[in-house]
Amino acid sequence: MKSVCVYCGSSIGARPVYAQRAAALGRRLADEGLALVYGGGNVGLMGIVADAALAAGGEVIGVIPEQLVGWEVAHEGLTRLEIVATMHERKARMFDLGDAFVALPGGFGTLDEMFEMLTWRQLGLGDKPCAFLDVDGYFAPLMGMLDRMLQQGFLRAEHRNDLWHGEDIDALLHWMRHHRALPRRDRKLHKDQR
Repeated sequence: MKSVCVYCGSSIGARPVYAQRAAALGRRLADEGLALVYGGGNVGLMGIVADAALAAGGEVIGVIPEQLVGWEVAHEGLTRLEIVATMHERKARMFDLGDAFVALPGGFGTLDEMFEMLTWRQLGLGDKPCAFLDVDGYFAPLMGMLDRMLQQGFLRAEHRNDLWHGEDIDALLHWMRHHRALPRRDRKLHKDQR
C-alpha cells in the first residue's frame, strides 16, 4: 500500500472534532509515508486533511473536475493537482491512484464516491480495501442501514463484512495493510441482489 484515497466533506461540519480527526489522519498518512489522494479542494475537511499531510511532509495528489475548481476552490499548494473534465473521470482517476479508500464525515459527495467503490468491489471491478473512519458515531446510522440491507436480503454477508468501520487510525491502517480481497466467486451476485 503506497497511497490512500480519502473522501470527505467540502465543509467542516458542525463540530470541531471533525476537523481534528481529518488533520490527524492527514498527519498520520504523511508519517507513514503514504500518499494522500483526495478531491483537490482547499476548503472544508478536504482542505484540512490535505494541509495536515503537506505540513507533515507528505505527498498529496488532488483530483478535481473543471466545474468544481471554483466551487471547491482548487488547492494550489499540492504535490500534484489533476484537473479532469467530469465527476466520472474524477472517481475513475482517484480509483487508479488510490490503493485503499477511507471516508471521513461528509455529505452526498462523500457517500457517492465511497459507495461507488463498494459497488465496484461487489461487482468484481476492484478489490481495494474500503473503510469508514468514524468520528463520534457520525457513521453509526449508516452502518445500521447496511445491517438492515443485509437482514432484508439486499446485501450479502461477505460484502458487509469486507468493510472496516471504526474510530482508531492505528486499527484502520493495520486492517488496510492486511486486507485480503474476497475470492472472485464470493463477489458474484445472486439474481435477487441485482
